[in-house]
Amino acid sequence: MKFNHVFKQYLNCSDRAEVFQYLQDNLTESLYFWDYFVNWDKVFNKFRDVEINLNLLNYLVGKDNIEEEFRVLLREYPKVASIIPILLACRDKDFKILHSYTSGNLKYKVFNFKTKNQLTEQEITDILEFTKKTKIIELFKNKLIKNIPDYVLGIEVGLDSNGRKNRSGRTMETIVESLLLQIQQQKSILLISQATSEKIRTQWGISVKVDKSSRRFDFAVKNDDTLYLIETNYYGGRGSKLKATAGEYRTLFNFISSQGHKFIWITDGIGWKTTLRPLEETFSHIDYILNLKMVSTGLLSEIISQKL
Repeated sequence: MKFNHVFKQYLNCSDRAEVFQYLQDNLTESLYFWDYFVNWDKVFNKFRDVEINLNLLNYLVGKDNIEEEFRVLLREYPKVASIIPILLACRDKDFKILHSYTSGNLKYKVFNFKTKNQLTEQEITDILEFTKKTKIIELFKNKLIKNIPDYVLGIEVGLDSNGRKNRSGRTMETIVESLLLQIQQQKSILLISQATSEKIRTQWGISVKVDKSSRRFDFAVKNDDTLYLIETNYYGGRGSKLKATAGEYRTLFNFISSQGHKFIWITDGIGWKTTLRPLEETFSHIDYILNLKMVSTGLLSEIISQKL
């Protein structure tokens, strides 16, 4: 961290060690917003895409001669086959299943569930084999569930919960963007969200080399001839990724600063409390690591407006 008098002014910190203590003492415990739990729009859109076929599949529930009924259904409505993977909470359409491994000789069978307008008898047989081996057919035969659409709606909710980590990250971006927009209104600065090197070059005529073609900075801020590239993230839980993340941003800082541009990393979350050493090492190396508390004091605005 590049220590400056503004840290005394905004954080009441006298040296770099006190600034890092302030950072770790003010890590945010939660960024849960109302849409953190379930993105219902996404869930319902996914559900509507398959709802008709789910209702057709519901016909099988409780049938005695279920295998023959299944064959008839697949002959009449072959597109039903495409939704079978979702019953296993899978979005994949192709499966390469290991069915033999005797003496280390691995043998596979391929199953395909892409949408088709017609199925051969062999394809129908393969689909039935898949449903029997994965026990899906038991759901219908033994009435373990009474309504396939309701069952799949529950699966979609479960799959959507995997996106909670990303939603915390997006909330972090939203909060920082709101603060940057306030700074933009008060100061004479320019702002680009989701800034690629191409966007920056096109809008501002500034060349930014990137370390990978997919690099997209959360924000780019221009104050006269000074360019700030800003990355944000949030870590609410522990994980082995945090040590690598700290190293990644140290490397990114070196790459950006070597071009004469400035880099600010805004990160937060109590997950960092489990990996303080790598965070402190990066903190000591790059110019600015801030959390939301530090940003909200007016420190970020001062850094940018004064070109610190």
